[in-house]
Amino acid sequence: MNPNETPDPNISGENKETTPAPIEYDVEEFKISGDDLLAKIRELIEEANVRRILIKNAEGHTLIEIPLGVGVAAGVLGATLFPILAAVGAIGALVAKLTIVVERTIRDEDP
Repeated sequence: MNPNETPDPNISGENKETTPAPIEYDVEEFKISGDDLLAKIRELIEEANVRRILIKNAEGHTLIEIPLGVGVAAGVLGATLFPILAAVGAIGALVAKLTIVVERTIRDEDP
């Protein structure tokens, strides 16, 4: 601010609005074979608190990242995620040992 300017009384140096608490995430890893990959991914997608799923190969390189909204409905599962599930099935057929990294939203117990 220029020293010759008068400060605006409507603007204060403090942020009066309350900022929401940051969202916390829990990360879990599963070692799985390619044969069981598709079944495990379907199971994880149906869970309400899963935010993101990463599938990595044995060297730790990410093969696919699946971002999920909160609470994917079962009816939407087949139509919207069919191309992703097809890709996951192809990865499972080609790769023997995989790691699934699951990022879950931690829910507060407040009402």
